[in-house]
Amino acid sequence: MLDMFHHRFTPRSGLALLALIAIGVLPGTTSANAQQVELLFVQSAADIAASGDELRLKNMSPLTLFFSDRPQRVVGHFKLDEWQKVWAKGHDSMQKDPPNAVLSVFEPGKDDPSETVVELLDMKSDGADLVYTIKVLKGSLPGTGGQGSLFIDDVPMSDFAQLEARDCYRHGCADF
Repeated sequence: MLDMFHHRFTPRSGLALLALIAIGVLPGTTSANAQQVELLFVQSAADIAASGDELRLKNMSPLTLFFSDRPQRVVGHFKLDEWQKVWAKGHDSMQKDPPNAVLSVFEPGKDDPSETVVELLDMKSDGADLVYTIKVLKGSLPGTGGQGSLFIDDVPMSDFAQLEARDCYRHGCADF
């Protein structure tokens, strides 16, 4: 079972797998559910600043990690410019249907990270920072900065196959 977590695809085998999923050839998939992949995303930053309706991921990692649940089990990452395309493109883009997210921040002097549920309304890059316009849904924003991560809720991507899937597979995606 653990061997499945360590298997890496080459770009060519990854594209072949995506094609098999898209046409519903793999066991447990059908062409109806294979067209839609629900992805979860993780973004990390060296420091977080939050004020009012703005969330700034300062000196953000250049990669946004993503993964899906069964049956597709897709994993990979997007670079910042690729993330901006994912955010804005497609009939079911995050720009058109804002996702929820959990902001987890390790504030200096506190033992446990703070956690705030937010809705991500808009996004822009500012140098090494990524800035979101947010609406707080549960909890409160951290009073001070600190290292943190943003866990972005599952986002249905019916256009995933057309959504530059090569960005994942050219780096090699794991099957788990």
